[in-house]
Amino acid sequence: MRILVLFLTVFISSNSWSQKVIPLVDFNGYFKSFQDGFFRQLEFQRIKDFKAGDDVVGYINSRGNLVVYNGIEKMELSNIIVDYRVSDRLLTWKIGKTLNMWDAGRKRTLTYDVGNYWVKDSLIVFQDMRYQSVSAYYNGEIFNLYSSVGGVDGPDFVGENIVAFRDNGGFNKVFWRGAIYELDVWHDPFKYEGGTDILAFNDPTTGTFAIFENGEFLDVEDFFMDSYKAGRGFIVYENRNGDLMHYSNGVKTQLTNFGASFWEVKDDVVIWSEAGFTYSFNKGEKIELARYIPTDYMLKNNVIVFRNIMGGVSALVDGEKHEITNQMSSEYSIHGSSVLVGLFNNSFIVLSNGKKYTI
Repeated sequence: MRILVLFLTVFISSNSWSQKVIPLVDFNGYFKSFQDGFFRQLEFQRIKDFKAGDDVVGYINSRGNLVVYNGIEKMELSNIIVDYRVSDRLLTWKIGKTLNMWDAGRKRTLTYDVGNYWVKDSLIVFQDMRYQSVSAYYNGEIFNLYSSVGGVDGPDFVGENIVAFRDNGGFNKVFWRGAIYELDVWHDPFKYEGGTDILAFNDPTTGTFAIFENGEFLDVEDFFMDSYKAGRGFIVYENRNGDLMHYSNGVKTQLTNFGASFWEVKDDVVIWSEAGFTYSFNKGEKIELARYIPTDYMLKNNVIVFRNIMGGVSALVDGEKHEITNQMSSEYSIHGSSVLVGLFNNSFIVLSNGKKYTI
């Protein structure tokens, strides 16, 4: 049995994401982006469509061209309407069976015969049907993960910077940060849950609940867990007693022993309810989010946005609560550590760095 090891790791991180782009179409139909306290107009004619991540937005302009904007400059990628996808940092577009990508101002063709493909924050995973293979683009390089004869299946799991798959010999493997790690052989696929830098799974070869973390496979519990999810460098799971547990870097923390009626994990945040109240866990602290269960909510990065008791929108940003608006039926989205709220009259509110801006 593998041993759970407590890693004493010193690292520097930031729990605050400054947005590069917060795109919106205002009441005049102008396409704009909120940046550093100002609304910048990107196009003077109506665009057809846009998709946005934290650091990049792709859109189809009035002429039908695909354009990418990274907060500094615009670049036209295609002069025909294409199928395109956007993650927080990457953009792909497909012309026929040709899959192309944009990464930090650089364009590249990944394959001329693509099957299925997955676009995540730090990687792109794609089936190359020319070679019946599955490859991953990561950090400027293309890595071949596995090949097959007579058809190729997709990976078992694709996370933000991590991939779990089985090779031709049935070996379960993990691709992470440009390297491949071998797990075990098993006749059925594992059920993985992963986010960034971590995977959780029940290991049938040992009968334990295990993780992949920091390049190693480790046991977290001696028995299988029925429910588990992963964020950025941590996992949350329900143990056999019904307790909601948080694990990160060798440390296990009990979030609640009352049993959560619902719980969700994304990036750096956790949300759950107990006894009709809603809570979050931030920087090792349990925070009361609301004394009710929100009808809807969104999680991303270090932000939780939710429908407040008045039907408006409130947010928890890096552990601090903000009431954005009490106007009902407002739509919202998260961009970095900022929140964009669209009101019924086609006006907008941006919550950024603790301040509210309107347009």
